[in-house]
Amino acid sequence: MAGNRNIFQKVLNAAIFILMEVAALNMISHNAALQNIWLSRGAHRIMGALWGTSESVRYYFSLRKQNEALAEENFDLRQQLLRAGKNLPVERPDSSAGAFTYIPAEISVISRNKQHNYMIINKGYEDGIQANSGIITGKGVIGIIDAVGKHHAYALTFMNTDVSISARLGSEGAVGPLVWDGLSSSGAILKEIPLQFKYEPGDTVYTSGYSSIFPSDIPLGIAGDSRIINGATNEIKVRLLQDFSALRYVTVVHNNNLEEMEALLQ
Repeated sequence: MAGNRNIFQKVLNAAIFILMEVAALNMISHNAALQNIWLSRGAHRIMGALWGTSESVRYYFSLRKQNEALAEENFDLRQQLLRAGKNLPVERPDSSAGAFTYIPAEISVISRNKQHNYMIINKGYEDGIQANSGIITGKGVIGIIDAVGKHHAYALTFMNTDVSISARLGSEGAVGPLVWDGLSSSGAILKEIPLQFKYEPGDTVYTSGYSSIFPSDIPLGIAGDSRIINGATNEIKVRLLQDFSALRYVTVVHNNNLEEMEALLQ
């Protein structure tokens, strides 16, 4: 009887062990399936994130090219609008037809916190850039090219106490030198305006055209308050249209008749 009980106990233990093994294998198989699902989902998330990142990188660089193209197109459109009202020939960027050549560029380096600020643009003499060319946007004069390298050029910006621009009040008003006020990125002063000339705060200030560097009629800023200097002339505060703290794309403009004009002056 004792022997039979031992055999029965062994069979029972074996049966329980087998059942437990079957249950364990079943659980493992189910867990493996769940793990496969989780791993599959995780892999898809990682692939999606990597794809999204690569797409973002490609999109960033495509946006840069689009912005460059838009900057050129915007300047072109501004020129057309400006000249349409005056029946003047339209001059396109990268065009040397007419009195001026226009070449779009991007700012690589710019200083803003000095009295003698400068910039470096990403175009040089291999791109047609020449010294004594102007730098402009559709909202104003930015600076003057001072030195030219193979692929870059150095310029003095308008935010420089050594730079002045011949400017005009209104479309047919008095002309005087426009200089940076030395204080802010949007402030300038129009000097030597005769007292007899009347103007209204809010009048637009333009380039005069009395310059060998800049074409006429580029809008520069809005006239504000004035003060009398030595009882003879007015100094007028001007709020610049171009925000120098948000500059990136510019246009280099070169007077194709500059050498002839300089020769006559000599």
